[in-house]
Amino acid sequence: MIKIAPSILSADFAALGDEIAKVEPVADLLHVDVMDGHFVPNLTIGPVVVEAMRRRTQLPLDVHLMIQHPDRHIAAFAKAGATSLTVHAEVCPHLHRTLQQIRELGVKAGVALNPSTSLHAVEQVLDEVDLVLVLSVNPGFSGQSFIPFVLKKVEEMRRWLKDASSHPELEVDGGIKLDNCRDIARAGASILVAGSAIFGTPDPRAAVMEMREQLQ
Repeated sequence: MIKIAPSILSADFAALGDEIAKVEPVADLLHVDVMDGHFVPNLTIGPVVVEAMRRRTQLPLDVHLMIQHPDRHIAAFAKAGATSLTVHAEVCPHLHRTLQQIRELGVKAGVALNPSTSLHAVEQVLDEVDLVLVLSVNPGFSGQSFIPFVLKKVEEMRRWLKDASSHPELEVDGGIKLDNCRDIARAGASILVAGSAIFGTPDPRAAVMEMREQLQ
């Protein structure tokens, strides 16, 4: 079954608990975008918000660290209640060590790739990860359009993951809507992250259910 991960980046932060409650009965996990204003041109949240979310929901918290020097912060996010921590290959000079540090904290380890980053950047660590995140927009802001060439990238990564001993999840994030979610799933994604397509609607719960129907 394809998992759906509503991204809180598009939620109403002034009513975040209520927003989570709307999708909790129908979502598989919650995607949490952490941005530092350096690696990406935006600032979002830190461990305090993740900790508050952990108190409000039993859903897995899929924390995506779009930050420089993630090694300095993974312990704090793990302590806050993250279920998984995904770091970017582009900013981790010692990627294998960083992934090991995440796993040693008892958290699932993920690695992310920007749209223009080659899959070869993570080829050597596929047996060390629980999750590979392929971004289908340039990171930083919600509401962007899906970049078409990423679809072939997802297909190729799915072929690679079939040979990985850890059988990681393949997550795709960016521009996922009702009209393209089925194609992305067919390309090999096992987790779809959707922000504005869910929280940008009058009824986020209904939006998740409608996307699930498309995927069936």
